[in-house]
Amino acid sequence: MKVAILTTDNRDHHRRYDLPDPYFGPAPEALLKGLAGIPDIETHVISCTQKPMHSSNMIMGNIFFHSLHVPKWGWLRSGYLGCWRAVGAILKKLNPDVIHAHGTERDCAVSALGHSIPTVLTLHGNIRRVAKIFYAPPFSFWWLQARLEGLVIPRFDGVICLSNHAYRQVSRQARKTWIIPNAVDPSFFEIERRRAPPSKLLCVATISPLKNQLGLIHSLQAFSLKHPYELYFYGAVDRDSEYGRAFFAAIARSSNLFYGGVLDRAALAAELSKASVLILPTKEDNCPMVILEAQAAGVPVIASNIAGIPDLIKNGMTGLLTEPDSPVTMPQAIEKLLGNKALDNQLSELGRKQALALFHPRHIANRHLEIYRSVLNSSVRKK
Repeated sequence: MKVAILTTDNRDHHRRYDLPDPYFGPAPEALLKGLAGIPDIETHVISCTQKPMHSSNMIMGNIFFHSLHVPKWGWLRSGYLGCWRAVGAILKKLNPDVIHAHGTERDCAVSALGHSIPTVLTLHGNIRRVAKIFYAPPFSFWWLQARLEGLVIPRFDGVICLSNHAYRQVSRQARKTWIIPNAVDPSFFEIERRRAPPSKLLCVATISPLKNQLGLIHSLQAFSLKHPYELYFYGAVDRDSEYGRAFFAAIARSSNLFYGGVLDRAALAAELSKASVLILPTKEDNCPMVILEAQAAGVPVIASNIAGIPDLIKNGMTGLLTEPDSPVTMPQAIEKLLGNKALDNQLSELGRKQALALFHPRHIANRHLEIYRSVLNSSVRKK
């Protein structure tokens, strides 16, 4: 079987055109490592970029890469018409059996449609919901992307949802749906924790009102923890935004709060090896990769009981859930964990077992193979 995967080359997304090799989001990369172990699949990764870049045609094993330069006019301002044309040209040469698009945030979903080939979409985040939460102004990026998302979802042969939360949002609109969480890079399963006092708390997410870092800081100020701790924040941040300025002001006022920038996967693995707990006080999330990575590393997780997170955490067994509308529950959960070694060991052990059973790339890749065969067989029957 030949599969074309449309995903973003993050060299373009992060404007790192100097790098010699493509790199993708943690979920697509982990899936590719799983697919590389399946001899029945020949995978072709296709990415559109706004500047031409030299790239090797081979990523690994049976995984090939195609970088397509698309001028600025061919992106959102044209409804991604330029990306669609470029992708169509390479698809005509490759003649894949199935097209798998990742995400509705950029060009991939639009570029996958209209080529007379069975299509699958992985919905990484519901853009319409994000646009609504942030009151996206008319004709802004998120406003336009939300409308494109609404147009493309019904046109795919099937949509892969990462959680029941996403499923509930699109099941009436999509032709067919499956629920499959993200895969986790195999390296996270090899992490050995080396904890040392004081307790190291990690919060890894884009610094934004949606992820609620300020809410976490304020709740900890109002609730005095008995155990000494250091809380480290990692993630991209707009320092000039109102939220960014308030965040750094809060960091400056405290001696045990720190901001460490953006972590690559190797740096995240190193931080997880020293962490006492991963904290995610988010107000909206579909299937946060950092929760899966922490569980794979055996790091206990405390996160909000919202959206797709309850799919990943069984409260008191594979992590602790807190109520975002009741801020005091987060520091209470932190205090409960830091003072209970038996609970720490239980969450660590059961979280890792769950990650091995549900999030390992080999398992996730095999589930994708079943989906590819399903949509291909359905397409053949229709003909």
